[in-house]
Amino acid sequence: MEQKFVPLLFAGDINVYSMARAFHEQYGIKSHVYGKYMTMPCAYSKIIHYNANPRADMQDTFLQLVLDFAKAHADEKVLLIGCGDSYVQLISENLEKYPDNVIAPYITADLMNDLIHKEKFYALCEKVGAEYPDTFVHKKEMGTDFELPFDGPFIIKPSNGIEYWRNPFATQKKVYKVNTRDAVDAVLSDIYSSGYSDSIIIQNFIPGDDTYMAVLTNYSDKHGKVKMMCFGHVLLEEHTPHGIGNHAVIITEEKQEVEKQFRALLEEMNYIGFSNFDLKYDERDGKYKVFEINTRQGRSNYYVTHAGANTAKLLVEEYIEGKELEFNAIRNESLWMVVPKSVAFRYIRPKEYKERMKKLIADGKMANPLIYSEDNSFGRRLRLLKSLLGHHYKFRKYLGK
Repeated sequence: MEQKFVPLLFAGDINVYSMARAFHEQYGIKSHVYGKYMTMPCAYSKIIHYNANPRADMQDTFLQLVLDFAKAHADEKVLLIGCGDSYVQLISENLEKYPDNVIAPYITADLMNDLIHKEKFYALCEKVGAEYPDTFVHKKEMGTDFELPFDGPFIIKPSNGIEYWRNPFATQKKVYKVNTRDAVDAVLSDIYSSGYSDSIIIQNFIPGDDTYMAVLTNYSDKHGKVKMMCFGHVLLEEHTPHGIGNHAVIITEEKQEVEKQFRALLEEMNYIGFSNFDLKYDERDGKYKVFEINTRQGRSNYYVTHAGANTAKLLVEEYIEGKELEFNAIRNESLWMVVPKSVAFRYIRPKEYKERMKKLIADGKMANPLIYSEDNSFGRRLRLLKSLLGHHYKFRKYLGK
């Protein structure tokens, strides 16, 4: 490759590790990573230069880290990639402040703020006809003086996830599911009492277990044209209070109608970079409905790389090699999981999915993003084993089976 480059990633979770693995698999290089703490899965990795800084997600520290890194690598192009919402927002807010050797493939801060704010995102969906669940937007000043236009069960979640997690409280969850209006009022009270002041989304619960969930990951080029789409059928999710909704098992599938709908949404807004939609199939009307957009690759992004569209390669081909990307809708069937096989087969109920999983495993088309032969030190294996064993306890505790 004529032009040298170096990946600079921010965060410290499975999202980061999956991106770093994509760079290492494709180009044999180590990614430089800044996160707040020295934690797994990025810590102690042989494919990552990991740096812990408790203030990495603060504006002044973040920008200085990027500027210092760019100066130290002045003879290279720096691919700046955020792997968590707060870091992605910081990247967009500072787009005009980076030196010429920093490449930040992200939308403007104004558009990002509209998209990550669920109330504003649903307004955009309405504009282009993208399906989303029946929704009521609650404002703090409403108190309990409001009527819901649909019956329970109800899903409750903050419009502004970044502000929400900056105001922790004892009963805090990523998403709440309740059955009665009294329970709705209690959750609203807990959230607003924490100091959170933005709107809260209340939605009609779409029936169905984890196997009704889906994820759609996309890549849009610098001109706002979608160049890659990969639909993932979620078979199992995590169920801890802070991890609920995180994917645990995904199998790739072809859903052209869903891809068409969200390709139109992305191109309507001239979106740039990776995007990730959380969806659920509503058997009542036969439609996939979107919950939110992540303005980045999702934490499960290695399912895309494993299916044949290396996420690092997309960035490098466009921004380093200057190639014009062709549209690619991923059609390879593959299996992604971050839990032990025994957990997956125990908690995924429909037999039809188990048969497909068995075949993909037998055909060598299954991957756990954290288990990588090139990053297999004894100490890391022990830490991963402890993490994998922990899933048995967590699923038994929260699913009770």
